[in-house]
This record gives sequence, structure tokens and C-alpha cells, in this order.
Amino acid sequence: MDEPILPFTGERYTPERDREIAYEHWHRYAFARAFAPGRRVLDAACGEGYGSALLARGGGQVLGVDIEPGAVAHARARYAGVPGLRFEAGDATALDALPDAGFDLIVSFETLEHVHAHERLMDGFARLLAPGGLLLVSTPDKHTYTDLTGEQNPHHVRELYRDQFEALLAARFPARRLYAQKLLFQSVLWSLDGAPGAVAGLTQDGQGIADGFGYAPMYYVAACARSDGDLPVLPALSLFGDSAESVYADYRDEVRRNRAAAAHIAHLEAELARLRGQG
Repeated sequence: MDEPILPFTGERYTPERDREIAYEHWHRYAFARAFAPGRRVLDAACGEGYGSALLARGGGQVLGVDIEPGAVAHARARYAGVPGLRFEAGDATALDALPDAGFDLIVSFETLEHVHAHERLMDGFARLLAPGGLLLVSTPDKHTYTDLTGEQNPHHVRELYRDQFEALLAARFPARRLYAQKLLFQSVLWSLDGAPGAVAGLTQDGQGIADGFGYAPMYYVAACARSDGDLPVLPALSLFGDSAESVYADYRDEVRRNRAAAAHIAHLEAELARLRGQG
């Protein structure tokens, strides 16, 4: 039996989508997976359910909640065989039926910008988070995401600048660490010999997440000396890119050209059909 597929509308990510959007969404859940084993987990605004399933497969007892009943029905059907996972319909800003301090890990990725009631959402998370628990929450930076691009996401109703986001968190969670997330085209050098201080890599493989950089090397770079004592302290991971992001800029230009060409072809085909209709 084929797996059910949730249609992609742009409001919720679906795992059939690839490239940039997949990297962004899978990475957040892959990052959270390390904190899931043995924990009671809430995935607030879980959408299609792929991330909740990933956390449950990682050893969490996971409740996925989404406001859209169709998404919840889909998630229940698609991920029915995953142990420790359940889905319920509910508004992430109104989780009053859930118990105080009932979750050791709460994740809510790309939810804030979809709701007006930011304060109510965060108050709910503060109430639901158990002592010693961890909240992972993400949201786009309005300056970079919207102001600089000039593009408006029709599904976003209230985006935040960094200072607004930090103030929202600080009022409820005095202990925080803020991460940046961005897609980068980089040249990557990574250690193959288990060097101390290795930076954990995560690689998507189908709908699973594999530890490490799961790529076949295109090149090898060796650092050599006559003895171990002669080797300097070497990094486990080295990234190199250019500040202009030239690869990504070229990629975006190519996408624009392809879209313009497709629109021109569609126009010509419509004109040809019109002329044939007059013949």
C-alpha cells in the first residue's frame, strides 16, 4: 500500500519536498533528535508529522499537535507504526488541556510567525515544560527573510526581528542559547580519523538521519609530519565559502531565467493555440 501524501500548499513542509526547504526543516528536527531519548516530547504545530516521527524513532515519547485536522489524520495514518508516537488536533496557543510540567522536551519549529498570539504561545510552553526540560523554538529573522528579499510569505502573520524574538524568550526563559541557521554553499574539509573535538555532522538519508558527513569524498587532503608530536592541533571541521555566496547567487539567477523561459514558452503556446483556433 502506498504511503499517504499530504499535498504541499506552502503552509506546512512535507517530506516529499527536496533541496533548500528540506535542508532547513530536516536539520532542525535532526538537531532536536539528540535530546529526545527517554523524554516526554511535545511537537507543537507538528504539521505533516515527519519530525514527530523522527523524534519518536530517536527514543522519545512524542505527542504531535496541529491545528489542522486533515494534517493530524494524515500523520496518524502515515506514521501509525512508529512506537511512542501519537497525534492530536489542537491549537498550539491554547494547550490548556495538557498537564503542567508534562514535557521534558518541547519543539516548535516555524510556528511563531504563523500566529498572532506569541505571548500566549510562549506562556503555554513555559507552563508545560518540566523542571530541567528543554524548549527548542525557531522562527525566521524578519530583516533577512523579508526586508532584504522584499518577498512576503502569505502564511506568515507576525514575523520578528532578533531583538523581539530574544525579548519574547527572555521574559519566560532566563537560560538560553541562540543559534543562527542558514543555508550555505561551502567547501567542507572534515576529519576521517576521529580527531578530538570532532564536530557532529548530520546527513539526511531518505526520511532518516545519519550521524556524520555521509558523503563520498571528492578529494582527500592529508596533513603530514615525521611524528605525532610534530603535528599541530588541527580542526575536525573546516568550512570555506565566499561572503558574496556566488554559487547560490548563480543558482538563483538560473532559477529566475528558467522561470522566465517557462513563462515565455507558456505565452507562446497560448498564442499558437489562439491562432490555430482562428484557422
